[in-house]
Amino acid sequence: MPLADKENNHPVQKKKINNDSEDFVEQIKRRKREGIEIPLTENVQGKKNSTYLEYVKLFHNALPELDYDEIDLSTRFLDKSFSAPLIIDSMTGGTDEAFLINKRLGKIAEKYGFGMGLGSQRAGLKSEKLIESYSIARKVAPNAFLIANIGGAQLSDGLSTADIIKIIKMIDADALAIHLNPLQELIQPEGEPRFKGILQRISNLVHDIDIPIIVKEVGSGISADVALRLEKSGVRSINVAGSGGTSWAGIEKIRADQHNEYIKSQLGELFWDWGIPTALSILLVSRSVKIPIIASGGLRNGLEIAKCMILGSNLCAMAFPFLKRAAQSEEELEKFTRLILSEIRSTMFLLGTKDIESLKNTRYILIDKLASVLGNYECRRNKN
Repeated sequence: MPLADKENNHPVQKKKINNDSEDFVEQIKRRKREGIEIPLTENVQGKKNSTYLEYVKLFHNALPELDYDEIDLSTRFLDKSFSAPLIIDSMTGGTDEAFLINKRLGKIAEKYGFGMGLGSQRAGLKSEKLIESYSIARKVAPNAFLIANIGGAQLSDGLSTADIIKIIKMIDADALAIHLNPLQELIQPEGEPRFKGILQRISNLVHDIDIPIIVKEVGSGISADVALRLEKSGVRSINVAGSGGTSWAGIEKIRADQHNEYIKSQLGELFWDWGIPTALSILLVSRSVKIPIIASGGLRNGLEIAKCMILGSNLCAMAFPFLKRAAQSEEELEKFTRLILSEIRSTMFLLGTKDIESLKNTRYILIDKLASVLGNYECRRNKN
């Protein structure tokens, strides 16, 4: 686990920093480091909310009519083969700690045929010294499906297509993720809550770059309305990243406390559990668009991954569980990876589904809160 940086744990005075200065680069590095340390050392999971996956009930099959060893987890996504329907979701980069974590995660992605997303790569644009913390992933995972990453707020702020191409080349990316994080930008002490014009920039980028664009949230979910607008813009996939897992409002609230940002701290507390629960977001988006869906947001085991596939996702992504083990050791990361794959296979065995396609066609029922919320949503939509 990364060691805490005691020098940066005291409140600091906020000041305007030139985006091309060394101070700005140091600010990014500090923020990236804190983005690793806080989830690993503080409880920043959802407080009162959940993913709603507990309200998805599956039917046990006492006659599975298959052998465990013949279960096939392989699938295809954006014309790429995956050994399992899993992506190590976008997390980090831009620090020494991130270099080690991305190296370990890249090795796992390569070994097991997963996809892997990198953290926001703006730091790599600002300093060549930080590029290696991202590019190490491709070095150790030459065949893995790697996803470059930039923020929607940076698009709104005028990030050029030329810089985006640099980001893609930085890791020889197979796809580009644009993350939408209005809540995080709102709470973050250095936040840039300026999102005007992002949809048009996304639409333009679809035509300007030659790899697929994935648009993702970071823990507050995607609504059906937003999904339809994104599909119309030409993006190839949507990562719903629903609420119920790690709260970035919570992370930034802790950082706001360290920076003596009273209002931002209070906003972080108020909106800690803000968002669309993961299961609900999957259902809303998958029923609204035809492009493939990635499920993420609070997934913690293989049973939950299977549920997400059944609800309508094409792949699933996990961040915090992989970050936690990668920060510990390669051995812990390996052990966790093997467990996750075993949990997915075991769920499929107990459902009597031999491959991912049959898993996605499995019957299920929705109960309690999820059934009620979805029913109310459908009722209102029909009335409109």
